[in-house]
Amino acid sequence: MRKDRKSTFLNIVTALIIAILVISASVTFTLFDRSAYAKMQASVGLPETTGFSEEEILKNYNALIDYNSVFFTGPLSFPTLPMSDSGREHFAEVKSIFSAIQIALIVSAALTAFLCVYLLRRRRIRFLGYGGILSLVIPAVIVCVMAAVGWDRFFVLFHHLLFNNNFWLFDYRTDPVILILPDSWFLACLVSIILKIVVTSAILIVGSLTFEKLRKN
Repeated sequence: MRKDRKSTFLNIVTALIIAILVISASVTFTLFDRSAYAKMQASVGLPETTGFSEEEILKNYNALIDYNSVFFTGPLSFPTLPMSDSGREHFAEVKSIFSAIQIALIVSAALTAFLCVYLLRRRRIRFLGYGGILSLVIPAVIVCVMAAVGWDRFFVLFHHLLFNNNFWLFDYRTDPVILILPDSWFLACLVSIILKIVVTSAILIVGSLTFEKLRKN
C-alpha cells in the first residue's frame, strides 16, 4: 500500500513538473522565434503603417527580445526609438515575468529529466499522459475566457491581472515602440503558444497510451 502511494505521488509530482515544462517551453520558444515576427511585420505592412523601415523595425524588436532574456543584464535601450520612464518600467516588469518563465523552464527541464529516468527504469509511463492532460488546463481556460469575452476584452483583462498599473497603455508619441507591436501580433503569439502546448500534450498522451498498450501485450 505504501509503495502504491509513493508511486502515485511521484506520478502526480512528475506530471505537474512536466506541465510546467511544456507551458514554459511553449512561451519561451514563441518569445524567441524572431523569424515569425519578421514574416509578420512584412506581411501586414508595418513599414508602411508605422513609417519605419523594415531594418529599423527589426533592430528595435530584436533589442526588446534580447532584453527579455534571463541572461541579459543592463537597461533596455532601443537603437532608434525613444522611451518614456513609464514605458521603461513596464518593460522591466515584463522582463521579470519572462525571466521567471525561463527559470521555470530550466528547473523543470532538469527535474523532468531526472524523474523520467527514475520512473522509466521502473517501467512507469502514466506520468507522461497525466502531464499532457495537466498541460491542457491553462490553454483550455484561456480559450474559454476568450470565447466568452472576445480578444480585445481578454487582452485588457490579461494586463490588469499581471500588472498593478496602467503603464502598459502606451502613448505612441512618447513610446513609438508600440507601433511595431500591434495587437494582432500578441494574438498570433498566444495562438502559437496554445498550439505548441496542445501538440506537445497530445504527443505525451498518445505516447503514454501507446506504451501502456504495448506493455500489456
